[in-house]
Parts: sequence; C-alpha cells; structure tokens
Amino acid sequence: MLNVSLDHLTFSYNGQAQILGDISIHAQSGSFVCLLGQSGCGKSTLLRLLAGLEKPDSGAVLVDGQPVKGASLQRGVVFQDYGLFPWMTAGQNITIALERRFPGMSKAERKERALYWMDHVGMAASLYDKLPGELSGGQKQRCGIARAFAIDPPILLMDEPFGSLDAVTKAKLQDLVLKLWQQEGDKRKTIFFVTHEVDEALLLATDIYVLSQSPATVMYRHSFEGEVHPTRKNMYTDPKIASLRNHLIGLIHTDANERAAQEDIASGEITLEQAV
Repeated sequence: MLNVSLDHLTFSYNGQAQILGDISIHAQSGSFVCLLGQSGCGKSTLLRLLAGLEKPDSGAVLVDGQPVKGASLQRGVVFQDYGLFPWMTAGQNITIALERRFPGMSKAERKERALYWMDHVGMAASLYDKLPGELSGGQKQRCGIARAFAIDPPILLMDEPFGSLDAVTKAKLQDLVLKLWQQEGDKRKTIFFVTHEVDEALLLATDIYVLSQSPATVMYRHSFEGEVHPTRKNMYTDPKIASLRNHLIGLIHTDANERAAQEDIASGEITLEQAV
C-alpha cells in the first residue's frame, strides 16, 4: 500500500480565479481520508489533482515520495454520476477495466472476477447483462464500487459517490464501502472520500480534513487514531463525538457565513461595518 502527500498545492483554472490555496495533506497507507466542506469549495478539484487529471499551479501530489504525473490504474475513481459507459452492460463496465488493469487475465477470468465483486456489493448475477439505463441509481453505484474494488488499486478516490441517492440506499452503501475496506486488513486501500455531510465523514473517516471555501485551505484536521470511532449508534450519544460533530458543523457554517458577508460587501449590498 502507498502513502499519499499533497505538498503545498495551489490550483486555478486557466490562471483565473484561484480554487485551491496552499493545501498540504498527508495520508498514511491504509487510511480513510474524508475531505469535508461546502459544495463548490474545491474538494472535487483536489480529487482530480490526486487522480492526475489536473496539474497544480504549484506544489506536488506525491505517492510514496514520487510525483503524480498523470492518470494511473493505481488510483481507482468512483464518481457521483456513476461513470458507467451507457452502451456497455454492467458486467462489461467491470471487465473492460479489468482488461486494462490485468492484460494477461483471460476473458473467462475477467467475467469470474466481475461476478465475484458484483456479488460482494450485493448485485445479483442476473444484472451482469443489464445496461446502465436498466439499473436503479443504487445498482449503478454498486456497479461502480464493484469495478473499483475489482481492479484492486492501492488508492481509491471517491467523489461524493452517494450524493444523489436516497437516505436508505446511501446508508447501505456507506456501510458496504466501510465493510469492504475493513475486510482488507493490513492491505487496506488508501481512500480519499469527498463529502459535504458531517455525519458521513464521521462515520467513514480515520482522518477528516475540513476545507474552507475557495481558494480552499485546510481549516481543521481531526484524526481518530487512539480514539473511539463514531458509529451510527454513538454519534449522538457519546459526548466527545457529539462535541466534535457540533464543532465541525460550526466551522463549516461560520466559513459559509463569512464568505456570504464578503460577497455582500463586494457587491455593495452591505457595508463592512454592517458585516461586523
């Protein structure tokens, strides 16, 4: 497994408005890092930099000390919009990734591995030949998760993968990803998971990084190493966890209010004295 470092990253699109401002994050191999913040703060952009799909203006993305210079099958991605090819069946969406990741694997072996992971994520074998358009939102996301785990990347990047799902399906898939990750033992993937939901971050993460609104910086970091980890049962009853939850919510709300006030001042709707 691999350590990942973001070393003083800055980023802007086409040299215009700055999206990321001097961000440094270090993830130990096998950690589950949640990037938490308001929608539009640059979390997804940060994930694109991790994936090698964008280049930073300054700083570096390092994997075991080596700079990321482009996309790689060492880094799997699960998208909010599923990322499935609509003209391919669920099974083919998995096997095509396996063909790229393991070129020496036979067609029969690829199908067997695809069915294995479909079963692991709760997809019936009968869905193997279904097109994405014939699947529910939850089934599509399960297919994306099956594909990501099937190619077995040491680093997994998840961009608000459950954001468009209903509450029950979301809870089931949160539990599924956590279970799959935990079952890997000392070979656990390093996961970066983007979310704007505090409870989701608390449930999943070993480490939480709270990002400010863009140009994003790290406002706060919390590691659960050596602590009782939040669960659905203790999140609201354990005093320390409840206090942390309130603190995270407060940080995000304060940041959002300060940004709104800055925008109102810039537009002339209020004066600096009124904002204070």
